[in-house]
Amino acid sequence: MGLLEKAKEIERYTWEIPAGAQEGMRVPGIVFGDRELMEKADADNALQQVVNVACLPGIVKASLAMPDIHWGYGFPIGGVAATSAAEGVISPGGVGYDISCGVRLVKTALTHEEAKPRLQELVDLLNSSVPKGLGTRGRLHLERSEVERLMRKGAREVVARGIGWEEDLEAMEEEGCYPGADPSKVSERAFARGKDQVGTLGSGNHFLEIQVVDQVGPLAEKLGLFEGQLVIMVHSGSRG
Repeated sequence: MGLLEKAKEIERYTWEIPAGAQEGMRVPGIVFGDRELMEKADADNALQQVVNVACLPGIVKASLAMPDIHWGYGFPIGGVAATSAAEGVISPGGVGYDISCGVRLVKTALTHEEAKPRLQELVDLLNSSVPKGLGTRGRLHLERSEVERLMRKGAREVVARGIGWEEDLEAMEEEGCYPGADPSKVSERAFARGKDQVGTLGSGNHFLEIQVVDQVGPLAEKLGLFEGQLVIMVHSGSRG
């Protein structure tokens, strides 16, 4: 019997795997999604990972999984858990070891109909221009001092190198740079692993996609999105 058979939809789009579903569970598992998502998560063993997380010492209330749930390293991707400060475990790489991993949507002024005749050309251009894949080297070859400046200045240093525009910074949290970065804390090994991967997309589930807006809700409308609009979505994170 799969874990889906043991799960119950306690509210619309909210599923509970009871704490008694498997020996060792300390809390229930809660997954946010529809039945189709649950079926996929059960098939790729992501629900089993939700249960595994529910067995961690000191876990509080529930092992959670967001609607992007799929198989991960230990936790499922999309997995969330809190543990007690007094009795809980510390897991530095439950989902993975990627720091600041996230997704960004970039609007364009193009419509799908306008771009359709040259879409393949655009895809090919992105494919050839953006370094990607495990261990791929980027086009920026930086010395230690340059990497340290990049760490301190963040996205502003990238803009200064002509890769981006000043107005891009206004659309970034903290204008693309958190204060207080101390490059001296970065080990030589970490520097060696990461220095040639600046500006690369990475591997795993990182992606760069051309997408078309097919539905516009109230919030999306306020953000300037419209039906048929061509947008770019990028998912990446720390490199090295």
